[in-house]
Amino acid sequence: MSKSTFYTSVGYKILMALSGLFLMIFLLQHFVINSLSLISPDAFNEASHFMGTNPIVQFLFQPILIFGVVFHFIMGFFLDLRNRKSRSNSYVYNKPSANSSWFSRNMIISGITVLAFLAIHFIDFWIPEINYKYIQQSTEDPTRYYHELHEKFALLPRVIAYVVAFFFLSLHLLHGFQSSFQSVGVSTNKTRLTFNKIGNIFAIAVPFGFIVIALFHYLTQH
Repeated sequence: MSKSTFYTSVGYKILMALSGLFLMIFLLQHFVINSLSLISPDAFNEASHFMGTNPIVQFLFQPILIFGVVFHFIMGFFLDLRNRKSRSNSYVYNKPSANSSWFSRNMIISGITVLAFLAIHFIDFWIPEINYKYIQQSTEDPTRYYHELHEKFALLPRVIAYVVAFFFLSLHLLHGFQSSFQSVGVSTNKTRLTFNKIGNIFAIAVPFGFIVIALFHYLTQH
């Protein structure tokens, strides 16, 4: 590998890592707000109303988020194809299972599953929200958010789809979290174990929390 190719490869990985870290911050923020629906419908409505009507969130952060999602997955597919080509050319006799985890070798599978879930999530929440505010131009009701969230989980097939999606998200994060910090140079030999532990907790706790939220709203239907 030439020096320029090496630096290009490192640059791609850093961009992938930074976009992944950005999306993990959004995921945590999204989880915190949704968790309010387990505690207080009023608190959830208030937080959702703020996020849904604040112009900075709507017209600055939301486009950045959409770009981040698209960029992360396009870069993921690109790097996966690049890595597969590299392995087939240089490591014909190498056994991948002896040198890397299943998670790292199959990030593309969990990534595609998460991407499919995001499409469902957009159809369930984002598109109706855009339709409500900008197409129908309905009068904003600050108390509608809890009811809309609760109603979405009335059907068992949708709940199952969300549970499966968050399971694969957990698999994706188990490798992605520590890999992101390693790519940007934060995770070193001294701190790797700590970041691995934090990553494992994040990768399990946050998706499991989303699963609890989905099951809660399904089981508390009237």
